[in-house]
Amino acid sequence: MTQHPSSAPFTLYGIKNCDTIKKARRYLAAQQVAHHYHDYRADGLTAERLQGFIDSLGWQALLNTRGTTWRTLSEEEKAAVDNAQAAAALMLAQPALIKRPLLAAADGSMLLGFNETDYQQFIQEKS
Repeated sequence: MTQHPSSAPFTLYGIKNCDTIKKARRYLAAQQVAHHYHDYRADGLTAERLQGFIDSLGWQALLNTRGTTWRTLSEEEKAAVDNAQAAAALMLAQPALIKRPLLAAADGSMLLGFNETDYQQFIQEKS
């Protein structure tokens, strides 16, 4: 039940080949939750949108330091990520470094990661 961004009450952000994104998308479909899916790679990511995520969730929470992309960075690149500006630049250059999924409600509130119980509660509160 993917909808156009302006009409959907929720937007799910991520990367299509991510297993956790697939789980979240299956959950939303099974629950018939109207949403728009935004793929960072296919649909892009603006600095302004990323800054909104950082303002809401914090750069430390957004930066995926457990994934393959992080592990491929040099120690110098990893060490240079010590503030929001540096983290944002790296996440813009390599969107796979953004923890996912990120579920955003129309009111601007956000939920990071996927857990069925958390999704159910978040969706009920925002619907």
